[in-house]
Amino acid sequence: MLYITGWCRSGSTMLGNTLAETPGVVHVGELRFLWRNGVLGTGSNGRCGCGANHRECPFWSEVLEEVRPPGRTLGEHAADVVAWQEAYRTRHTWKVLRDPPRNGWPGTLAAAYRAIARVSGAEVIVDSSKFASDAALLSALPGIEGRYVHLVRDPRAVAWSWLRPKDYTGYRSALNSTLHWTGFNLAAEAVGRAHPADALRVRYEALVRDPRAVVGRILALAGHAGPNPVAADGTVELGGNHTVTGNPNRFGRGRTVIAEDRGWHGALPRRQRSAATLLALPLLRRYGYGRRA
Repeated sequence: MLYITGWCRSGSTMLGNTLAETPGVVHVGELRFLWRNGVLGTGSNGRCGCGANHRECPFWSEVLEEVRPPGRTLGEHAADVVAWQEAYRTRHTWKVLRDPPRNGWPGTLAAAYRAIARVSGAEVIVDSSKFASDAALLSALPGIEGRYVHLVRDPRAVAWSWLRPKDYTGYRSALNSTLHWTGFNLAAEAVGRAHPADALRVRYEALVRDPRAVVGRILALAGHAGPNPVAADGTVELGGNHTVTGNPNRFGRGRTVIAEDRGWHGALPRRQRSAATLLALPLLRRYGYGRRA
């Protein structure tokens, strides 16, 4: 089980779909939102990466039915799951590491992973939900061996990305984005400290600079000996997937260049750049970013 932590707009969808091109690896996207988006239809997007609605997708319909408790409809169970998840917000990560709240979410998450493994036949599941609270829960789930990738991107690049809405992913101000960037990354650090031998911090900038090397390190962390899907020229051949929500680029297919979006360097307004820099200042140096970028 490979869980990606960090904040949104940091390349987790592309990373997950790239890893999934290795035989024996499946990327499920942001599994956390399967019940809210895919069953209840109250989230931002209800389409699987294959293009179908989750309840109509052969992959997810089988998983959902297998996880559904006897006597509960899919809708009833989804409502239960969303309520249980409230005790597993990112801010609860430290509590989950000490003593996970006792409700139905741990059992549901474990059952979902087992069903995904059976339906996909994969040896490694990549979950890019980025909720450190769920990553913190993995070690408490029977039969689940967790590995953790903390994916970090320059907060100013992330802020610029959020200022440009993408299809169903919405808009956040630089202030809002950077506050979340700080909180999600601090929670990811807590998980990494709790599992130092099983965790790896990866900078987005390193990933796009040498994707083949970084993907190789992540596959090694997962204990998977499959071939590296990234070609020497930094491209990957993307096939189909069954991802839950995530960046709209999850619908991309074919030969894809893994490259950095550097548009923010000249386009991010000075006011938003200054706000993101000041808010993120305590973590900038820790992650290798300068005050000026």
